[in-house]
Amino acid sequence: MNEELDYAEMLEIPVNTVKVVKKKSLFSRKKQPDTADEIKTQLIDSVNERVGDYVFTEDLTEINSGEEPIKTKKSKLDIALIAETVAVCVLAIGIFATNIFMPNSAINTFINYFSATNQPEAAYTDFTLSPVVSDFNDVEITVSESGVISFTDKCAVYPVCEGKVAAVYQNQGVYTVEIAHTSNFSSVVTGVDNVYYQVGETVKSGVPVAYSSGDSQVQISMYNDGTLLNCYTLSGTLPVWNS
Repeated sequence: MNEELDYAEMLEIPVNTVKVVKKKSLFSRKKQPDTADEIKTQLIDSVNERVGDYVFTEDLTEINSGEEPIKTKKSKLDIALIAETVAVCVLAIGIFATNIFMPNSAINTFINYFSATNQPEAAYTDFTLSPVVSDFNDVEITVSESGVISFTDKCAVYPVCEGKVAAVYQNQGVYTVEIAHTSNFSSVVTGVDNVYYQVGETVKSGVPVAYSSGDSQVQISMYNDGTLLNCYTLSGTLPVWNS
């Protein structure tokens, strides 16, 4: 064919007058599909030929909003959060049960210690004082200018307010009791014959702390940070802070 084209060009003959013979190709091409359905069918057949009969199709249009959502596995973070929540609940239940059945346990003492340290300590004037002897006893009580309460009689002796016994010691046959109401505020009872509490025990207002046989003079003093207090007066057997 090239020789005929060269010859035609030499004669200046138009190309369309040359007879061109197209040889049939040895490798025939497959017919191209005309429609989308034919393309889809041809693609599926091609895939099936490659991977075998295990290929299948699934219509996803059946999944809609009315059906149950696809369940997924919980992530590690979700599992960790659930575990922490359960641990906190168990700890809270344990503390609650301990507070009820074991009020003096180590964990309660630990918690109460830090709770107490976060609260400001009360001043001595915040305490309401109580009678130092029973109202049923006809006892003559005096208070000195320095602030020392004194009496000599056979009777029970009461603390001026609640606190904890800090010290108990004996001198010349009589006892002295020191009661700590706060870290700074304390009271001291001297001249009693018997003491009903030991060091570390808590005393309450209206409950006797000691007993006097009436043979020795009983004295009661109050201190704040080691300084003797005289800022109160007596109303019968009741000490009252000066306003």
